Amino acid sequence: MRGGTSRGLFFLRADLPSDPQLRDRVILAAFGGGDPYGRQIDGIGGATSTTSKVVIVGPPSVPDADVDYTFGQVSVTKPLIDYGGTCGNLTAAIGPFAIEERLITGTDPLTPVRIWQTNTRKRIVAHIPTSGGLPQIEGEYAIDGVPATGAQIVLEFLSPGGAMTRSALPTDRPSEPLGVPGLGDMTVSLVDAVNPVVFVRAEDLGLAGVEMPDQVDADAGLLARLEAIRAHAAVRMGIARTPEEATAESPGVPKIAFVSPPATYASTRGSTVAADAIDCVGRIMSMGRLHRSYAVSGASCTAAAALIEGTVVHGVVRPGASLRPGSGQANERTVRVGHPAGVIEVGAKVERRDGGWVVEKVITRRTARRLMEGSVLVPASLWPIESRTVKTVQTVKTSNRGRVQ
Repeated sequence: MRGGTSRGLFFLRADLPSDPQLRDRVILAAFGGGDPYGRQIDGIGGATSTTSKVVIVGPPSVPDADVDYTFGQVSVTKPLIDYGGTCGNLTAAIGPFAIEERLITGTDPLTPVRIWQTNTRKRIVAHIPTSGGLPQIEGEYAIDGVPATGAQIVLEFLSPGGAMTRSALPTDRPSEPLGVPGLGDMTVSLVDAVNPVVFVRAEDLGLAGVEMPDQVDADAGLLARLEAIRAHAAVRMGIARTPEEATAESPGVPKIAFVSPPATYASTRGSTVAADAIDCVGRIMSMGRLHRSYAVSGASCTAAAALIEGTVVHGVVRPGASLRPGSGQANERTVRVGHPAGVIEVGAKVERRDGGWVVEKVITRRTARRLMEGSVLVPASLWPIESRTVKTVQTVKTSNRGRVQ
């Protein structure tokens, strides 16, 4: 399924092995993950971070939820699935998948789907437009980075602060110096809302901020500096014990983004992103490469950071821009981030409370669509028939209409 600007394989939890290690081996085989050539040629992965993602959906494990959602970032070149954090884009596809798989019943014209995100242990409410009890796909809502329009899905991330750490500001500081060998002290903001993100000023990296993916990805020195900052920040945030562990075992979390004040530039599709149409410029990394647009989970964290005084993001946003009213509750504000493919707009409700900052809610809007359904084959030796609860022919299925049988 496609969700926002990401694409992934969706599995029902019951269709995968119950043993976590075997489950991961089956998923890696399906994707062709761990391909040293970086092509995922022996699987159906897309060979990029935004198209090498797995989603596992099942009945809820907590009260007041309709489904569980587990996310995994499948490495293209290493035999690794990173279950740290979540994918905000693919969250948009959870509701349509759950309705189409009859895990919940559609209630026209709008079906709220209460999602329990197992990685972050956070609640999300997805509002899915439905007709005849099924998700609407076609619509007029457009996302920069997706060529077609679709039906608008509204996502509410509830109390998203401290998704992988103790709070929205894991170190209780909106910004701080981070010592990185070879780079000295880098001023960073360590923020955790929906997903943890390390923010750094583009100018501190010697960048203008409006660089495009091919330009960043071709600069090996820059990629190394960004990873060094990210890895050391992971230790400071308590996500990894050492920078080496962060690089080897947690390449997707935390994310790292560099931000700069509003500027006019040409997007990857050739359209103009005007400075007065955005509140800041942002570029976010994904598994060691620059994201072709902007991760929704990262954009959610960026919006929250923009509303927290003293952060790197707050320091580069257009003065007063983050005070524009959002479309929801009182105190909700909207932040527009300019990214390589265009603009992403996120609503956030952030409050100063008891001497700290609390992120009450983040709201995003996406589209989603089922692209295909069927079977993906894995070697018989990997998942022997006798180890399964039902007989099969080396097949993992991705929907009820094609279950293992």
